[in-house]
Amino acid sequence: MTQANEALVRRILGELTDPHTGASLVDAVRAIGVDGDRVSVDLQLGYPAATAHEALAARVRDALQAEPGIAAATVSVTSRVQVHKVQGQLAPLPNVKNIIVVASGKGGVGKSTVSVNLALALAAEGAKVGILDADIYGPSQPRMLGISGKPQSPDGKSIIPMQAHGLQAMSIGFLVDEETPMIWRGPMVTQAMMQLLNDSRWDALDYLVVDLPPGTGDIQLTLSQKVPVAGAVIVTTPQDIALLDARKALKMFEKVEVPVLGVVENMATHVCSNCGHEEHIFGEGGGQRMADQYGVAYLGSLPLDIRIREQADGGNPTVVAMPESDLAARYREIARNAAGRLSRQPRNKSLGLGKIVVQGAPAA
Repeated sequence: MTQANEALVRRILGELTDPHTGASLVDAVRAIGVDGDRVSVDLQLGYPAATAHEALAARVRDALQAEPGIAAATVSVTSRVQVHKVQGQLAPLPNVKNIIVVASGKGGVGKSTVSVNLALALAAEGAKVGILDADIYGPSQPRMLGISGKPQSPDGKSIIPMQAHGLQAMSIGFLVDEETPMIWRGPMVTQAMMQLLNDSRWDALDYLVVDLPPGTGDIQLTLSQKVPVAGAVIVTTPQDIALLDARKALKMFEKVEVPVLGVVENMATHVCSNCGHEEHIFGEGGGQRMADQYGVAYLGSLPLDIRIREQADGGNPTVVAMPESDLAARYREIARNAAGRLSRQPRNKSLGLGKIVVQGAPAA
């Protein structure tokens, strides 16, 4: 019988894979203790995963205790969010560790709904999160978050983000009436977007999720050149026409050296509100094929469900309206997958690295 030792523990952990990063769990080891046939392991993930800590700890414990030389194992899991490298010579924003942009290349695929639920899911997993509505012509986040009123400006120069459901939020929709059209040319739009980003007093964010407008125009070009983006999430539907534009968005980020964290397939199926029957009315597998074609992660799929629209229209997105539902669980899984992929990107070591620590329940 092999006696318990640190090398044995590391070998077992090396055979286990983190489902959200694809990396070996030995990369997450923070400390290992061995006392005779009893071992303890402290794992630290590079992304927020509070709702998955306990299950991961149990999986690791079971694998360790299956080894004849280990009688008992104690496993704890925490998370720490690092600052990751951004494109070119840009530096991350003060008080914002990582900016994740959500793009689709076209309208009508539910990108804003995915954006707000992604932000809320990251927060539910233990991160401090903000959302920036970068759609100047058609801002939707104020309605989706149920926020009314105008933000405060204590010095006449900077703006304090609005708050909803634990998120810090900023949108041009907070500054103009909901029915007022923004009849602006491109330079004014990009200037407004940069002011919303840079003049907001973001408070120690782990992630700022940016809900981009459709297309690959002025906003996207300015953002890729001047905004320090750590990663991008591409939203599509299974339809060929949506995939065509989503591919353009993906290729745009590749050209400006912004890592694409993966693809989300929205409206993958339709769920009947009367009988619950689920079917692929827009085709099947398009998001997965796109991810495979370009060598990026498939982050997950979401159904076309009337509850998602009703909740977003009512200011209570799915993740907060039905936190125990399968829909909310899907969003949390997508959030862990996206943040997990980002955690594998190079870190920005020139900056002070703040952290979040979310304790997972240690195994008994």
